[in-house]
This record gives sequence, structure tokens and C-alpha cells, in this order.
Amino acid sequence: MTQLSPPPQLDGWQHIYSGKVRDLYVPADGSDAQLLVVASNRVSAFDHVLEPPIPGKGALLTALSNWWCSRIDVPNHLAGAGSGAPAVPEEVADRAMLTRRLQMHPVECVVRGALTGSGFAEYRRTGAVCGIELPAGLEDGDLLEAPIYTPAYKAPLGEHDENISYERSVELVGEEAAAALRDASLRIFAEARDLAAARGVVLADTKFEFGRDPGSGELVLADEVLTSDSSRYWEASAYFDASLPRAKRLASFDKQIVRDWLAANWDRRGEPPVLPDEIVARTRARYRELHARLTGGA
Repeated sequence: MTQLSPPPQLDGWQHIYSGKVRDLYVPADGSDAQLLVVASNRVSAFDHVLEPPIPGKGALLTALSNWWCSRIDVPNHLAGAGSGAPAVPEEVADRAMLTRRLQMHPVECVVRGALTGSGFAEYRRTGAVCGIELPAGLEDGDLLEAPIYTPAYKAPLGEHDENISYERSVELVGEEAAAALRDASLRIFAEARDLAAARGVVLADTKFEFGRDPGSGELVLADEVLTSDSSRYWEASAYFDASLPRAKRLASFDKQIVRDWLAANWDRRGEPPVLPDEIVARTRARYRELHARLTGGA
């Protein structure tokens, strides 16, 4: 993976970890009840962080995640005012979330309302996705009769996550927790899918992450929520237009523009090329369009 640039130093906070696109901090005074999750403008594809970043991406994803959290009736990780944590530094305020410190479950909770991506590839090989048998004859992008829960194991840093069966998730977290993760994920997805549909957007799939509050033991929705980096959204008017080619019907509101350009201009050997200004601008526009469509500009 491409080497990341040093994260910003933030007054009152100590950096503890950087992923491909986010930086994590804890209070510099040594308290550990809160985390500061800062979404960068970095964009990654094919296990590389690319140059240049997408301007405004971190703020758009943070705003969309917060918007969804305010509309989903389930406990979430946001700490809110009066948590006793240091102030969120002004330089990252629009792309930072102050969150509770949780005991995270090692399972990514993937819900698929449509058959596409890695799920479609697995279906073509086996007729199933994560052990769930599906009807024969489905095509890429077909909506499923009912959403399916297809968890993944969160692999250690530097390794790829692994699609697993529900039974394997039970082995990892226990029967009670596995059922709670599945049921919460399907319920949230159904609610979000209906809200997106009312705004002319198809929610094809998403992934949730959950943790356990160490004090109360309650299940808590964490990490980014229903953003265009964790979810696949399609434009409804295009998706349901059978006269359009499949590629246009399934054009998603995310960094697919970046992936397509890289696939056409890079053989995945060595360092990836610098993204052209036009690709950066088009990708930023897709992130902005989804945010505006779902939130009405809120």
C-alpha cells in the first residue's frame, strides 16, 4: 500500500492510527473515553492511496454520516456535547466526528439489496453469496427479492477482509451478538433504502460496523454510516430505464470514476499514476451530488 503522509498534529489530541482515508486521535491528557475520527480527502483504489486528494471529500462524507445518524433510530457512536473531551480543533471541525470509545466487533456487516460487485462474482461461481443460495439466472445489478446479510471478517491491518458465512460470524462473536448484528443491519438497511428511494436514489448495498459500549454493553452503530465510500447508490431514473446500457444504469455515486480510469491507464505494477484534474473534478461532483440528493442540501 502507498505510504501515507504524516497526519496533522491537533491541539489537545494525540494521533494513534491512520487508515487509507481516516485518522484517529485520543485526548492528549490520557483519558480514553472518546475518539476523534477525522475523515481526510484522501482517495484510495486497488490498495493504494492516490494523488491528488479529492477536495472537500472528507467534509462531505462526515456530513452525510452525521445526517444518517440523526435519522436512524439506533444507538450510535457520536459523543455529543458535554462529553468532557477536548474541543474539536477548528481546522478539522467540518470533517471530524467526536465519538465514544467502543469495543469493536471484528465483523463488517454487509447488507445487499442488489446483486453486484464481489457478490455477483461469487454468485456466478457458486450460485450463492456467503453461503446464501440465490435464484438462478440473476444478472449484474438485479434487485433481490429481499435484502441479504453477508458478513465479512475484518482482517488485521495490511490484509484483505474476508467474506464469511453467518455461521462463521457466530464462531467469531457468539450466537447472541451475531444475531443482534444481523438483525440491526437488516433493519437499518430497510429504513435507509426506503428513505433513499423517496429521494430518487437506489441503495444497492452497504456495510455497517458495530461496537459494544464497555459500560452498558449495548450494541452501538459506529464508523461511517451509509456514506458513498461504504455504500453503493444508483440514480433511480437511470437504473429503471431499460433502454440504457447496463454500465449507465449502474453508475454509482462514489469513486467508481477513479477505479475505471485507473483500470484503463495503469497495469497495477509500481506506483499508480497521478489522477488527472478532470477525474478529480468528476469524482468530487458525484460525492456532492449524492449528498445534495439525499439531504436536500442540509
